[in-house]
Amino acid sequence: MTAALVPDQLWEIIEFLLPRPMSKQHGGRPCLSDRKCLSGIIFVLRSGAPWRMLPKQLGCGSGMTCWRRLRDWQQAGIWDLMHFVLLNWLSRQSQIDWSCAVIDSCSVRAVFGGPQTGPNPTDRAKPGSKRHLVRDGNGVPLAIRLTGANCHDSRQALPLIDAIPPLQGSHGRPRCRPTCVFGDRAYDSEKIRRSLRGRGIVPLLAMRNMQHGSRLGQWRWVVERTFAWLNQFRRLRMRYEKRADIHTAFLSLACVLICWRRLRH
Repeated sequence: MTAALVPDQLWEIIEFLLPRPMSKQHGGRPCLSDRKCLSGIIFVLRSGAPWRMLPKQLGCGSGMTCWRRLRDWQQAGIWDLMHFVLLNWLSRQSQIDWSCAVIDSCSVRAVFGGPQTGPNPTDRAKPGSKRHLVRDGNGVPLAIRLTGANCHDSRQALPLIDAIPPLQGSHGRPRCRPTCVFGDRAYDSEKIRRSLRGRGIVPLLAMRNMQHGSRLGQWRWVVERTFAWLNQFRRLRMRYEKRADIHTAFLSLACVLICWRRLRH
C-alpha cells in the first residue's frame, strides 16, 4: 500500500528534499521512516479519514506521528519546495503553457473556524476560507494562497502572479511570467491592469457592467477542471483543520500530486 500511495519514481524525486531525521541520543523507539509518514499523510488527504483511523497496513504508526511530520515539513517549507521541483521538471519538458495563465478562487466551509477564515458571502455568512489559484493554460497549478472567505479576489491577483516561481525551461533563462492573464469580473481594476502591464503581462480581464460575449468564457473549463482536481482529494472539500498552516500544507501537497500526475503521463 505504501508503494501505491508513494510510487518509487516520485519517492526518488522528493527523498533528497526531506530533512534528515535527528538521531536519538538516549535510546527509545526508532523514528518512523519518512516514506511511511508521507504515505499516511497522502492517505488522509485522498480519503478524508481522521488521523486516528489510519489503517495499520500502512505501517505508519499513530496518526499523530504523521500529523507532526506534516506540521514540521510545513514549517520547514518542504511542501512548497516539492511543488517547485515538480513544476521545474514540467517546465524542462516544455509542459508548462506560458502563453496564458488563469486566476480564480473558490470558497469552502471552515468546519471548526480558525485563522484565515471569514464570513462566506455565498454560504449565509458561515465561516469559510477561500483558495486563490493561478494555473497555466493546461491547468497546472503554479501558485496557491489561502485567505478568509470574505477576502475580495482582486486583493490577491498581484500576490498570486508574484508567487509564481522562476522555472527553468528546455533552453534559455528561467521564466516566471506568462504572456497574458485571464480573469473574470472580480479582477476588473485599472490598478491591476496597470501593474500587470508593468510586469510585461497582457491583462485580459472581464469588465463589469458590460454585455456578455467577451469570449473569456472559453477558458472557464480550465479553471473548473483544476478545482475539480483539488476536490478529488476529499480532505480539501471542506476545511477541517483549525490551523491554517496544516490546511495550507494539504493544499500544497495536492498541487504536488497534480503536477506528478501530469509529469507521469
